[in-house]
Amino acid sequence: MRLMDGKVVVIFGVANKRSIAWGITQALVEHGARLALNYQNERMRESVEKLVEELPERPWLAPCDVTDEGQVDAFFAGLEQEFGQIDGLVHSIAFAKREELGGSFHDTSWDGFALAQQISAWSLIPLARHGAKLMEGRDGSIVCLSYYGAEKVVEGYNVMGVAKASLEATTRYLAASLGPSGVRVNALSAGPIKTVSAMGISGFSGILDAIEKRAPLRRNVTQLEVGKAATFLLSDLASGITGQTLYVDSGYSIVGV
Repeated sequence: MRLMDGKVVVIFGVANKRSIAWGITQALVEHGARLALNYQNERMRESVEKLVEELPERPWLAPCDVTDEGQVDAFFAGLEQEFGQIDGLVHSIAFAKREELGGSFHDTSWDGFALAQQISAWSLIPLARHGAKLMEGRDGSIVCLSYYGAEKVVEGYNVMGVAKASLEATTRYLAASLGPSGVRVNALSAGPIKTVSAMGISGFSGILDAIEKRAPLRRNVTQLEVGKAATFLLSDLASGITGQTLYVDSGYSIVGV
């Protein structure tokens, strides 16, 4: 039996073929999960629609901009009508204004700081709250995506590093809050991957080169490797794990000077 046979997972954040969320989608499909995906707006819908044509079974699709409370409510209402209950939720959403990712961190604007926090960290809370209601009695699992910049200064990451640190703290507090109802919450700290958003970070190519030279595995990770780790955390194999940040980074995070 495949790890996710009979399980329903909702994935937030598939935007294009380079998305980490797309690697997670592919891994979950391989292990038998039934999927639900969001798209942020009508412009993004076309891209997601083309991607899902590659899958053996069409997932359930619906609009959901996580900054719009009404859309979040409507998304989960539709999800409940379609599936009744779910077993897993993936939060692979992050955003910061491009101008906040360059220059000096002490020049960060309040608007830029607040926006990065709202989309990249705070949005996990309402999604988890809604998702947990549909996981009642299912021993559900929630997984979000972080990065090493949450704990160490990464040049050019700036306000997003602070948002990811907030996301990891949110993961722990949600794990404590939802644990009594049987819902696990964990984060994956993925190594750098050539996503569209990552390519907007100044010096990103240099980061990739540094991983290849210094990480124990002497290479960068792939979308699918992150997807496999997410599948593990969403599956019953990880039934005793919650509130943790799992590194999928070729071991780079263990290396000192």
